[in-house]
Amino acid sequence: MSFGDKQYQAIRMHGIGDVLREHTRSRPHMLAVLDGDIKLSWPELDRRVNRLSNLLLSAGLTEGSRILWLGQNSFRLFEALLAAAKIGAMVCPVNWRMSSDEMAAVIDDFTPHITLWQQTDIGETLLEAKNKANHQGRWIQHDGNDEESYEALLLGAADTDPNIPVHPDVPLVAMYTAAFDGKPNAALLSQSAILYQSLMIAYGYSITDQSANLNSGPLFHLGTMLATWATFSFGGKNLFVARVNAEEMLQLIARERVSHAFVAQPTVEQMREINKDGKYDVSSIWSDPSAPEWSSPLVMPADSPFAKQARVYGQTEIMGFVSLGFLGGGGAGRVSPLAQVRIVDDEGNDKAIGEAGEIAVRGALVMSGYYNRDTENARRSQHGWHLTRDLGKRLEDGSIAFVGPKTTMIKSGVENIYPAEIEACIRQHPAIQDVCVIGVPDPKWQQNVKAIVVFKTGERASAEDIIEHCRSRMASYKKPKLVDVVDSLPRKPDGQLDRNAADQLFGGGGYPSTSG
Repeated sequence: MSFGDKQYQAIRMHGIGDVLREHTRSRPHMLAVLDGDIKLSWPELDRRVNRLSNLLLSAGLTEGSRILWLGQNSFRLFEALLAAAKIGAMVCPVNWRMSSDEMAAVIDDFTPHITLWQQTDIGETLLEAKNKANHQGRWIQHDGNDEESYEALLLGAADTDPNIPVHPDVPLVAMYTAAFDGKPNAALLSQSAILYQSLMIAYGYSITDQSANLNSGPLFHLGTMLATWATFSFGGKNLFVARVNAEEMLQLIARERVSHAFVAQPTVEQMREINKDGKYDVSSIWSDPSAPEWSSPLVMPADSPFAKQARVYGQTEIMGFVSLGFLGGGGAGRVSPLAQVRIVDDEGNDKAIGEAGEIAVRGALVMSGYYNRDTENARRSQHGWHLTRDLGKRLEDGSIAFVGPKTTMIKSGVENIYPAEIEACIRQHPAIQDVCVIGVPDPKWQQNVKAIVVFKTGERASAEDIIEHCRSRMASYKKPKLVDVVDSLPRKPDGQLDRNAADQLFGGGGYPSTSG
C-alpha cells in the first residue's frame, strides 16, 4: 500500500520545532518570551533553543531521551521543551513542592539522562533527592553562574539549527498523573497531540499572536501548559513567573497588557486588595480593578467561547479536554473533532443512552502511553480504545456527561456498582449538601450500598425518600439500601473525599480485589 511519494512523506512532517522555525521567519520582530529582565524575540529564542539542542546532542541525547525539570516556572523550561522537540527527546516537569523522597522516586522511575535543577528556594530538597535516588544522570543547574551551569554551557554551544527529522508523533511531554495501584504514572504526550489541541484551545480561549499569556500557574500541570502551547502555536507572547506574587502579577498585567493568565481565588483576592485604588491598569484582562469577570483560575477574555461555556471533560492522558461546552450540547459538551468517545461496559460494549459506563477515547489527542508501564498500558488500551477510568453518560442530545471517577467498585451479587454514579444522583436531591457512597459487607450479596449524607442547613429527608429518589432515576440494584446522616464527611487535605476513612467510620468493606 502506498501513501504517496516518500519524499513528500518527509516534506509533510511538521512538529513543534517546525512551528518555532516558521515563527522565526514570520515574526522576526515580535516578542516570544518574557521572564524578569529576559526578553526574547522569536529569532533570539530560536538561537538559544538551537544552542541547547546542540548541547543535548553533544551529551549523547537523541530521540526518546529523557530530561527532568526540577524547578519552578521559567522560560528555560520552555526552552528545554522546544530543544527536546528539535531532537525528539522528552521533558518531564515535576511538582517542585514534593518531598525529597517523592522526588527521588520520580528520578528512579523516569531515569533522566539530564536533570535541569534550581537552587533558589528548593535547592536543598532537590539535592537531598539526588542523594537518595539510585539513578544518577547529569545534573545542570539552570539558575547557576559557574562554568558548568546552564547559561555557561549554552554559550559554548553552536546556535546552528540541528535540522534533525523528528516525527510529530514522538512524545515530548511526560507528565505524572493519577497514582493507579499506588504508583504515579508519567503520561507521554506527543508533539502532534500538543499541536492539535492547541488549535482547539486557541479558539476556545480566543488566543492570537496579539495575546500575552502569563504563566502564573504551575507548569507541572497540563491545565496551565495548555494555554502556554496555544499561545506559542499562534505566535503570541508567553510571560513566566517563578511563583505566584500578586503585586508582581499586577505589574506585569499593566506593563505587558496581559490577556490570559492563571489566577487562583486567593490570589485574585490579594490582587483586588492591592489594586483597590486602581493603581495598576488591568483593563487588558478585566473591566475594572475588582476583576468582576473572574470566575475561574483560567483567566481569558470574557467573550471567548470557553469563558461563555466553561463545561468540559478531560484528563492529562487525553491532552486535557476532549469534550467542551462551546461545541454545544448539555453536560460537559460535545466531543472535540480531534477525538472519538464511547461509553462502554467492562467488556467494551456500548452502554445505552443515559446509562453510566467508562469513558473510552480514540484519536489524535490520546497519549502515547505511560512511560515504562507495560501492564497498565495494556489494561488501559483494551478493545482498541483508551480507557479513562472515569464514568460518564451519553445524553440524548449526543453530548457527554461526566459522572465521576471509576475508582472504587461495589460488588452486589453479580452487579458492578460505581459509587460516583450514585453520589451524582443523590446530589440532585434538594436536601443534600454532601454525600459519600460506600459498600458494606453482606453475607448473601457480598456487599450492600450505603449512602452517608450531609443535609443542607434547615433541610431534612427520610432514608426512604433518598432511596426512592435513586430508584426513580437509575436501575433498582444501584439504589442504596442503607442511609446514614452525618454533620460532615471525612476529606483529604486537597478536599477530595477520604473513602478509606469513610469505610472505617461507617462500616465499609468487602470490596472486590480489582476495580475493573
